[in-house]
Amino acid sequence: MSKILILGAGIAGHTAASHLRRKLSKEHEVLVVSPNRNYQWVPSNIWVGIGRMKSEEVYFPLAPLYKRKGIGYKQGKVVSFHPEGDNTSSKAFVKIEYVFGEDAGIQENISYDFLINATGPKLAFELTEGLNPGTNKAYSVCTYEHANHASIALHQLISEIKNSDKKAKILIGTGHAKATCQGAAFEYILNVEKELVRLGVRNKVELTWISNEFELGDFGMDGMLLTYGKTTMKSSEMVEMVFADRGINWILGAGVSKIENGIAHYENLAGEYKSETFDFAMLIPSFSGHGFKAFDRNEIDITDKLFKGFMIVDADYTAKPYEEWTVQDWPETYQNPSYSNIFAPGIAFAPPHAISKPRKSKHGTDIFPSPPRTGMPSGITAKLVAENIIDSIKKGNISIEHKGSMGNMGAAGIASAGYGMTKGSGISITTFPIVPDYKKYPESQGRDLKKTFGDIGLAGHWLKLTLHYAFIYKAKMKPFWWLIPE
Repeated sequence: MSKILILGAGIAGHTAASHLRRKLSKEHEVLVVSPNRNYQWVPSNIWVGIGRMKSEEVYFPLAPLYKRKGIGYKQGKVVSFHPEGDNTSSKAFVKIEYVFGEDAGIQENISYDFLINATGPKLAFELTEGLNPGTNKAYSVCTYEHANHASIALHQLISEIKNSDKKAKILIGTGHAKATCQGAAFEYILNVEKELVRLGVRNKVELTWISNEFELGDFGMDGMLLTYGKTTMKSSEMVEMVFADRGINWILGAGVSKIENGIAHYENLAGEYKSETFDFAMLIPSFSGHGFKAFDRNEIDITDKLFKGFMIVDADYTAKPYEEWTVQDWPETYQNPSYSNIFAPGIAFAPPHAISKPRKSKHGTDIFPSPPRTGMPSGITAKLVAENIIDSIKKGNISIEHKGSMGNMGAAGIASAGYGMTKGSGISITTFPIVPDYKKYPESQGRDLKKTFGDIGLAGHWLKLTLHYAFIYKAKMKPFWWLIPE
């Protein structure tokens, strides 16, 4: 019998648990540890954040589902990693602490044969002074609770200006010089703009995009050349077209460093220190590792064997200039090189470097996006990790035949604007590969133009809405859920 311990129940952790339980016999134990009691479909938090979807529509409780499906579940947080066991046992374990119920505060050592670290990122709001969501008129949509609060504040502002002569300023984008997840902020600003139009106050609001991107449409992927209808255009041109059409202003190359009451302070690439006022802001924070510690069997700190902020995997972490970065730097199996039974799919793995070209201000401040690792790659990498563990158990030795690098993996993103079957619109962008391969596709900015394209229209919005229901169905492990692709 083998025991697979999964840390985290987000897209990566839940996907891995689902596939492991479906394909392994009941003699093998699948156990999930997560501080969260609910699974949430994060992409739909955007609609929660404008009040067009209830938070209850984007999450469901984990415990009843896992009980029905034969997946173990403990609501706790990770305290430390012990991949060699300790002086009382050679069995590898993770120390956890329960965070809810009668056992809250109690610690327990949980042993494992295989470990999947799918803890995702820490939402590091504290890295930007004053960015804590719900303070200083700044909000977040990173969780459904955050999105609820953002929606309430947004509609309070709309109510204030609707029946008065008052005008307002809304600021949306990134809240840190190296933040990622520009795609979520992009989708949110489009939805806010649509909501302002729907409620008849668009002419009273100055709407501004602020980002650490060098160009619009970078999205932490160095931008892209894509096909749009019968033409070819840069992603920057597409986003500029979308913003110009909607009267959205933009500030680029901005490293936000401090939020005061309705004021965002930032430094730009020219080294200028500026500020932007607002009545409502939604700014994506920096994502960081959780600061986990690891120890060998003699309690000697071996954190540097497992973590570089996020977990170390089979990537090339050699420091080298941007011009020497290649797709071969990126991991394929998400296996830790020091401990072959530990894996880290999704956002939990440490990327070898950024994807966007690194840039510094004249004062030496890094201002550029960190690499995105969105829902689609998280699901794909989690599934391949699960497949490798399944093979390893069946063969009786470690097997890593299933591989998938972000350098040979595509991703589809849909930024839907509005809600409903007839009123919405969608900006759809499909990219292949995620990490550009400049040697293989030198004439098209590192990507295959046959598989990298964009579209704008109602069809994209329909697809986004369809995917919401499809992935909630899949996550609930309803009949034939596995037929829905990651």
